[in-house]
Amino acid sequence: MSRESFGVRRATDADVKTVAQHRVLMFRDMGLVDPSLEEELLTVAVVHIRAAMKSGEFVGWVAHPHGRAEEIVAGGGVQLRRLLPRPQEGGKRVLIGREAVILNVYVEREFRRRGLARRIMDEIIAWIAETDVVRLVLHASDEGRPLYEDMGFVPTTEMRYSKALR
Repeated sequence: MSRESFGVRRATDADVKTVAQHRVLMFRDMGLVDPSLEEELLTVAVVHIRAAMKSGEFVGWVAHPHGRAEEIVAGGGVQLRRLLPRPQEGGKRVLIGREAVILNVYVEREFRRRGLARRIMDEIIAWIAETDVVRLVLHASDEGRPLYEDMGFVPTTEMRYSKALR
């Protein structure tokens, strides 16, 4: 399938289990979860992601082959949190608003290298531009770092989006 044969849509409650499964697989791929913990992680992730989606604390996007919107092959999302007032990098402005932490960016192995992670990230950034989010950060895996740097994120103690959000 070419890049154009995939659609991206907002995640819904019906997608929560798959979003949680991707979270477990992401940690597995990075070598950050003991296999004996994966079932527990999945169980609690489903509960927490569902509650966070319902409250608006988590907003997700999923990619799927065109015409098969329920067949999720990639996804990602943001966790929103109130940002305590702080100086913007460079110290010339006080930031007041929310911070979005990008997380759960995951593409199933057989669908990698088709631009899906970038499409998910483009959706997230476009959505952020319409909100009161003033700071966008993520933690990058070694595999994801080149994409994020290419999109304008810069290394700090965390990855931070370097372009103006507002």
